[in-house]
Amino acid sequence: MHPLKPVANSDAAFLYKKLFEFLDGYSTGTPLLFPVITYLLLFSQSLQLNRLINVNRMMQRTTYLPAVAYLVTTSLLPEWNIFSPSLIANTFVLLVFNSLFSLYNEQRVKGTVYNIGLCAGVSSFFFFPSLTLFIWVIFGLLVMRPVRVNEWLVCLLGVTTPFYLYAAWLFLNDQWSWENLIKPVSVSVPHVVQSAWLAGAGLLLVIPFLVGGYYVQDNLRRMLIQVRKNWSLFLIYLLFALFVPFLDKNPGSLENWILVVIPFASFHACAYLYPPRRWFPTIIFWASVLFILAYQYFGTGW
Repeated sequence: MHPLKPVANSDAAFLYKKLFEFLDGYSTGTPLLFPVITYLLLFSQSLQLNRLINVNRMMQRTTYLPAVAYLVTTSLLPEWNIFSPSLIANTFVLLVFNSLFSLYNEQRVKGTVYNIGLCAGVSSFFFFPSLTLFIWVIFGLLVMRPVRVNEWLVCLLGVTTPFYLYAAWLFLNDQWSWENLIKPVSVSVPHVVQSAWLAGAGLLLVIPFLVGGYYVQDNLRRMLIQVRKNWSLFLIYLLFALFVPFLDKNPGSLENWILVVIPFASFHACAYLYPPRRWFPTIIFWASVLFILAYQYFGTGW
């Protein structure tokens, strides 16, 4: 109803800046293009997550609850519904998850490991602090595979490939400098305005997450070893994703914390599916929907 056009920082990552300039040229006079693209990104990411969980049999039955949980979770905060570098980076994180989950059953994995590193490297050209997730990828390889240093080196080669190509492009265009190649990283605290709306969103994020975590733990003994490893990867990723927003040189309010939505939505889906008394997930879901509508129409954040 009242679309707002995002603002790209002058030191934004290279591909995000180029993409923003390209889309900005088509949105002259109306900022509606950016909310539409944001919605398409969120919807496609929800389907990616849904397929990831169903294909790897991480829940008792095939369901669309992960996709529903992702869309509900990302709607709790207005900062998670804007066109941002971290939102685009989430797509690459889902691709990395998909490749990591497939490593358990593969014999020749070097191609997949290279693609994992390549996705991590490309994501940093949209949101540079996401490059630090390479450390999480190494932990993921430790969880899914025996220790093989050559696979880690192949992953590192994938991460550095986009930087090598970008460095060559800078050199050929007489723009070479380390500042252009690698963005400076500094630790800073995002600006968060305290409000009752934020507290409500936090409760609706944390309570279903804890309930879903309880039921995942309760069903852990009945899961295959591969599925247990997959849930472990979600938790390890969550620990890293919580600290990535602090590495942004120009932190927004809460927009960069959208990186944590993938594991949160996965556990929320379990909170919707597993409770034997159906009134609990029904109350949680409709309370979230009513809160979202109230925040959008009566809150100050939207």
